[in-house]
This record gives sequence, C-alpha cells and structure tokens, in this order.
Amino acid sequence: MEDSCNERLDFGKMGYGCKHYRRRCRIRAPCCNEVFDCRHCHNEATSSLHNVFDRHELVRNDVKQVICSVCDTEQPVARVCTNCGVNMGEYFCEVCKFYDDDLDKGQFHCDDCGICRVGGNENFFHCNRCGSCYSISLRNNHSCVENSMRHHCPICYEYLFDSLKDTTVLKCGHTMHTECYHEMIKRDKCCCPICSRSIIDMSRAWRRMDEEIEETIMPDDLRYKKVWILCNDCNDTTEVFFHIIGQKCRHCESYNTRMIAPSVLP
Repeated sequence: MEDSCNERLDFGKMGYGCKHYRRRCRIRAPCCNEVFDCRHCHNEATSSLHNVFDRHELVRNDVKQVICSVCDTEQPVARVCTNCGVNMGEYFCEVCKFYDDDLDKGQFHCDDCGICRVGGNENFFHCNRCGSCYSISLRNNHSCVENSMRHHCPICYEYLFDSLKDTTVLKCGHTMHTECYHEMIKRDKCCCPICSRSIIDMSRAWRRMDEEIEETIMPDDLRYKKVWILCNDCNDTTEVFFHIIGQKCRHCESYNTRMIAPSVLP
C-alpha cells in the first residue's frame, strides 16, 4: 500500500506546470472564469486581447478554485487533492494561492509585502519605508525611497513589486530590473533614469573631462561667460564658467550637471 502511494506521488511530479512554475494544478480565474496554468499565464493571455477593455490582471488572493492536473478534479484551494490525494505543490501558500515544486528557489511569504518571494527568508529583510524585501546586504546600506518597488521599471516598464526578474537597487534608492541595469551600463548610460543621479563611480570619467577642458581653449567671446548649473549628484546650485565640454560642480566636482536659470538669491 505504501509503495503504491509513493508511485502515485512520484507520478504526480512528472511533467506538470508551465514555463513559470512546476506544479500539479491549474487555477480557475475568478475574474473571467477561465482555466490557466498560473497567474502569469492568465496575465500574458489577457494582456494581448484585441479589445483593450477586456484586458485585465488576476488578483492572486481572489483565486478560490483549482483543478488537479493528475485527476482533473476541480476543488477549493488546498495543498492536497481531495480526489487522488496528490500533493499539488511542494511549496504551498494559502494566502497567495500559490503552488510550486521547485523548493530550490527558497520560497517564503512576507506578511509585510503580502506576497510570496524567493531566495530564502534568512537572506532578506523588509524595509518599511521602501515597502519591499531587500537583500540583507542592503540593511542600513541603501538610500530609502518611499514605496520604491511599487512602480514600473523605468527601462522596460514592467511592474517591479511582483516581477519574476531580479531587481537592482541603485545608489539613489530607485530600482529597476537587473538585466535592464546591465543593458543600460553597456550602452554607457550611467545616470538613474528617474532622478538623473550617477549610478556608478564616475571619478575617472570626471578626471578625463578635467584634462580635456585644460586642453580645449574656448573662444574669447565665451571664455569668461558664466552660467548657473544644478548638480544632479548633490543637488547643489552654483554659478560657474561655461565650457563646451561640460560644467563642473564646485561642491562635489561632478560633471553630471545641467544649466538652469539664474537662482533668485535672498
């Protein structure tokens, strides 16, 4: 009897799921009453509907019914199938209505985020101001931006908070997909797309610009021209000599600046 049960459970682990998750159940979407392998499969299908008014996303917590992939029995959300007894997911979250067989992901539910995350609970902490879980390496070591994860990636515009892709926290505290970050750096884009602050150490680049400015003599009519600049790195506003190569911040010595109208002094 024990051997037959083990055989049934092993059979239930073979080849079920979708490209997003390995699991032994499908979900019935309460929003449209259709059956999908997972929430992401639903969202991908509905986001491409011809009629834009029919497009919608599934709220994970609203799922009430699942269909066992082994015996095809529809039933209320639970870990074990009420008909064949198969475990429909090695990891199961009753709050998120989430099933997954790949325990190597280190799934855990964060009560503060309200969703399940991967990577192991011991490797993350929840930042209340940023409103999301971050790697413990960032504890007391990042710039807090209120609800920094509850927005879209500034490069690909996918919503970051529950994205399946890895996310990078920039020096300024803003966030984006890690792959989008690397692609941006590869194209020599070294400023945050949101606040324009430098996201990597630019000191070597600034020294090269110093050398170029020393070797580039401005025409007489521009040599003594002054302009007001705002530094994107330190937010300091100052008046400096104009140069065609760039204007250097007097406060932090960054060339990540832009010309502005003269300041109104008290």
